[in-house]
Amino acid sequence: MKRVLVCGAGGFIGSHLARRLANEGFWVRGVDLKYPEFSQTACHEFIQADLRDPQVAHKAVEGIEDVYQLAADMGGAGYIFTGDHDADVMHNSASINLNILEEGRKAGVKRLFYSSSACIYPAYNQEDPDNPVCSEASAYPAAPDSEYGWEKLFSERLYASYSRNYGLEVHVARFHNIFGPDGTWEGGKEKAPAAICRKISEAPEDGEIEIWGDGKQTRSFLFVDECVEGVRRLMESDFAGPVNIGSEEMVSINQLAEMVMNIAGKKLRIRHIPGPLGVRGRNSDNKLIAEKLGWAPSRPLEEGLRKTFDWVSTQVKNRVGSMVA
Repeated sequence: MKRVLVCGAGGFIGSHLARRLANEGFWVRGVDLKYPEFSQTACHEFIQADLRDPQVAHKAVEGIEDVYQLAADMGGAGYIFTGDHDADVMHNSASINLNILEEGRKAGVKRLFYSSSACIYPAYNQEDPDNPVCSEASAYPAAPDSEYGWEKLFSERLYASYSRNYGLEVHVARFHNIFGPDGTWEGGKEKAPAAICRKISEAPEDGEIEIWGDGKQTRSFLFVDECVEGVRRLMESDFAGPVNIGSEEMVSINQLAEMVMNIAGKKLRIRHIPGPLGVRGRNSDNKLIAEKLGWAPSRPLEEGLRKTFDWVSTQVKNRVGSMVA
């Protein structure tokens, strides 16, 4: 069995990816600060430890052929765009990438996948909510809208440098707002789809929900199973990237809320309040991934939202039930 490592295997995308790899017949080692919160890990071995420690990274890559590096200090807009966590975000994520690359190189790791982010794209290309520019070639001149984006861009260059200088096979993807079941849905690090699903699930039939800003900011959202499929196709290709892995079905946050309301069968009022927003518009440009991998996401946003809402509403009901008990 081919031995692979998933860094961040206790997280949302990492836990889904580990399950996919195990189902494909790989022997999977996972590393994370925590086990998956909402499901059993599919990893054959799970190291609960801190990859900011070079000794942990050294242990993690022992006997490993392929590395999938998804570990990072991250969260939704309420975590990334306040500025309160910038130093931790940059230090923690950069430390992990530096350690994994150096220890992986010394251990003879053959291939590495790195999960970058659409947050690397210049803010000046994302001011028009109806026409954002997020083609891979538009990343420079660089001007990310957050320190999280700057760290991701630095790490892209770090992986490219190790590939160029040490001959490592590297594959880099820029994720665009991945969502689905088993993701963070409360506590401040949740992203828009999960937050909206939670708010609508919690609201009474005649109630309202809060949305930051005017709700006209646009995004695209990709269901986690589609993301994992894109990662696997990229890793098995001869294309290094960076390449977008996201959906081209762009919606405003108001429209996203309306879609979830329709799924829930609720007609709620939306109250717009001040809050961290990020860029005005963002959408995945999938021309390059179609050209290089012959692939595009196949599922509409609504399908993934239904699954996510059902899962989040179950979490809300279980929480309420435990409080009553």
